[in-house]
Amino acid sequence: MPSAVYILRRYSGSSGPLQREEVFVDDHAPSTFDATWEIASDIPGWLTKDQARLLHQAVGDLDDPLVVEIGSHQGKSTVILAAAARERGGRVVAVDPFIEGRLFGGVSTKTKFQNNMEQNGLTESVELLTDYSTRARPGWTRSIDCLYIDGKHDYWTLADDLKWSVHLPEGAPILIHDCYSSIGVTLGVLAHVLPSRRIRYESRAGSMALFKVGKPSWQDRVRILREMPWWVRNVAVKVLLRLRLRRLAARVFQHEGPYDPF
Repeated sequence: MPSAVYILRRYSGSSGPLQREEVFVDDHAPSTFDATWEIASDIPGWLTKDQARLLHQAVGDLDDPLVVEIGSHQGKSTVILAAAARERGGRVVAVDPFIEGRLFGGVSTKTKFQNNMEQNGLTESVELLTDYSTRARPGWTRSIDCLYIDGKHDYWTLADDLKWSVHLPEGAPILIHDCYSSIGVTLGVLAHVLPSRRIRYESRAGSMALFKVGKPSWQDRVRILREMPWWVRNVAVKVLLRLRLRRLAARVFQHEGPYDPF
């Protein structure tokens, strides 16, 4: 049964004092990271535990956050984000068109996503926007506290998805999955983030990179360039996997399994 808790909230556009507000939360929803990961790890998707921890920490540092997730699939990362946001009195807007096809599954994937949110008590913490991120962005007017990009991995979509960052305040986190393992995403980062005067590089967990809104130093820019050898390695692995040379990928690059590095 849901329990009542109290949070302090200052409403958008208000300069007045914080307001005490009663909200109800599901006692069955996960709270700590380890409990959340135990749930999320059973959901199909491409996310390591270290990457999930990076997402959880980024949201856990915010107050009353509105998180926008671009690309949700069956909700593996959404569970992590929503659980962390819920702890802080916030919520997640999950943006995904759920296109049909062998890889993504279309409507059936959307149903699995919704079931995963419901079964884990996170329905009230997640707002689903079934649309392409590039189509939803021009009409978006709400402030965002955290942006997670894991949508279509071509250069043009990544470049457009970065435009969501105009709704983020100073210091807000921007996380990009497959940042250093996808040709399109990496080229987009080199073209639009490396020369940016508003986004600085912080760290990464595997191919997931954490950026923050803020003026970058030249050292921040250099650290992006220092990731390029690792990106080249990942692209080489992907080429070998496409050529069905898994053993060679394992021997040369210590890459195990049939999936692309992520």
